[in-house]
Amino acid sequence: MAKQPDTLPGVSYVMPVLNEVEHIEAAVNSLTDQDYEGPFEIILALGPSVDGTNAVIAEMSRIDPRIRSIPNEVGSTPAGLNVAIRASVNPVVIRVDAHSVLPRDYTRIAVRVLQESGADNVGGIMKAEGGTSFEKAVAHAYGSPEGLGGTQHHVGGKAGPADTAYLGVFRRDRLLEVGLFDEGIKRGQDWELNRRLRATGGTVWFTPELTVVYRPRSSLRKLIRQFVATGIWRGELARRFGSANSLRYFVPPLAVLGILATLVVGIVGLATGATWLAVAFAVPAVYALLVIGASVNAAREGLGVGLWYLIVLPCIHFGWGVGFVLGYLKLTRNITAHTGR
Repeated sequence: MAKQPDTLPGVSYVMPVLNEVEHIEAAVNSLTDQDYEGPFEIILALGPSVDGTNAVIAEMSRIDPRIRSIPNEVGSTPAGLNVAIRASVNPVVIRVDAHSVLPRDYTRIAVRVLQESGADNVGGIMKAEGGTSFEKAVAHAYGSPEGLGGTQHHVGGKAGPADTAYLGVFRRDRLLEVGLFDEGIKRGQDWELNRRLRATGGTVWFTPELTVVYRPRSSLRKLIRQFVATGIWRGELARRFGSANSLRYFVPPLAVLGILATLVVGIVGLATGATWLAVAFAVPAVYALLVIGASVNAAREGLGVGLWYLIVLPCIHFGWGVGFVLGYLKLTRNITAHTGR
């Protein structure tokens, strides 16, 4: 393990922001409230928001000069991260999402782990928390096996090397060395960057000591858009990098295709009199039972959560799965337009 130096390194928080008036104050306040004793700066890369976000940030910057905003004319997440990183001055770069709220000890722990592990990037757990019944249902899906798979960065696990990390606390020199984020990848750019860090001899490190509160999308329309876009880009990355992707990414699209195919077979059987084909309805029926069972479990957090889960879970599965197929087969007209915002 590398020895922690006596002088704490300066950190630069970088955050791309676009139409986040609901969440931006809480996200930024969680940065200024850190108990880290080293120097820091906050750089917000502002896209062309239309909901009043930039006015809120202008007022926050006026009150606290440590909060600095710069334009992100492209508006995408990777472009915003890159302009903010280039404008930063400190050796440690901490990526922050406008939907995330960092606990007070996040930076202190992250810098210590970065130094002790010798890693190029350190990340932890994304703990989704909702306020409304709908948001709580989405948050439940994030951390459940039937939702997003109950993966390490959602539910925790043993500290050690990982393929990727949520958000990320980086050594700035390594970010510059590998060429920053790929601005041609609008979603999943963190996975692709971590792939390059590892490919050049670096280490990506997961630690359960870090937990970040994440605020889910607040409406069904926003949730569907998010997961269709995420699926499209995950399909694009799977096509580009093949075996470098985990097999679990292929489960949702295969499941969606199987359910849709058996539905069609069953309907054709009923329409043509080949009633024996109706046995194909068993597949979507089993899926429906799984959704109902998962919703009963989610209802332990409240009846409204369970009822919403009946809708949220299929929307996540089918949005992600259909998006993956579209991205993998290049069936979208302009994939670079899908930012997931």
